Amino acid sequence: MTPREQFIAFMTILRKEIKRYTRIWTQTLLPSAITMSLYFVIFGSLIGSRIGDMGGFTYMQFVVPGLIMMAIVTNSYSNVVSSFFGSKFNHSVEELLVSPTPNYVILMGYVLGGVTRGLLVAVIVTIVSLFFTHLHIHNWFVVIAIVLMTSILFALAGFINAVYANNFDDISIVPTFVLTPLIYLGGVFYSMELLPDFWAAVSKLNPLVYVVNAFRYGVLGVSDVSLPFAFGMIALFTVAAFVFSMHLLNSGKRLRQ
Repeated sequence: MTPREQFIAFMTILRKEIKRYTRIWTQTLLPSAITMSLYFVIFGSLIGSRIGDMGGFTYMQFVVPGLIMMAIVTNSYSNVVSSFFGSKFNHSVEELLVSPTPNYVILMGYVLGGVTRGLLVAVIVTIVSLFFTHLHIHNWFVVIAIVLMTSILFALAGFINAVYANNFDDISIVPTFVLTPLIYLGGVFYSMELLPDFWAAVSKLNPLVYVVNAFRYGVLGVSDVSLPFAFGMIALFTVAAFVFSMHLLNSGKRLRQ
C-alpha cells in the first residue's frame, strides 16, 4: 500500500472507533462524569475534610489528578478491549488481516480510537473537578505528555486483553482483578510516603504509581517518584506493550479461526 492508502485505512479505522463510542455516549462518556462526581463528593469533600492536607495541598486537590488518570486509564483500556474483541467475535478482524493494510496501521487505528476516548473523558472529568476545587497547572508539557503516553499504554493493554479473550466475560477479568487493584494501589488516594519501606518498594512494580505521580507533578508540582524515572518506566511499559501487540498481530494466533 502507498502511504496515502495507509493513511486512508488508518483514518477509516479511527473514524469508526470514534463514531462507535460517541453514538452510545450515555454508556461511554456520561458514566465517567457521574462516577468521578461521586468520588469528588465522597473522598474529596466528606472524607477529605477530615483528613486535612496531604503533600502540602488540600486532600481534594491531591486526589483530583489521580482520579483524572483513573478515568483516562479505564476508558482508554475499555474502548479498545471491547471494540477489538467485538471485531474478533464477529470475524470482521479477519478481513482486515487478509487485506493489504499493514498490521501497525490496524493497531494504531484501534489504539488511537481508545486514546481519543481517554482524552475526551479527561476533559469532561477535569471540567467536573473544577466545580469542587481549583486547579493550577504546574507544567503543561508534563501533563500533555503523561496523558498521551498513559492513554496509549492502556489502549495497548486493552488490545492484548482482547486478543486473548475467548468470550465477553474474559474482557472483564483483567479490569476487575488486575486493573482495579493497580489503580487503587497506585497512589490515587494517598501519598507513597505513608507506606512502610517494604510496601513502598513493592509499589514501584506498579505502572500506575508512575502514571499518577508524574501527572500529579504536572498539575500540582509534587511527586513521590523521580519524574525522569517515571517517564522512563512509562515509556518502557509502552514499548513492551507495542512490541507484544505487534507480535500478536503478525503471528495471527487467536485471531484467525
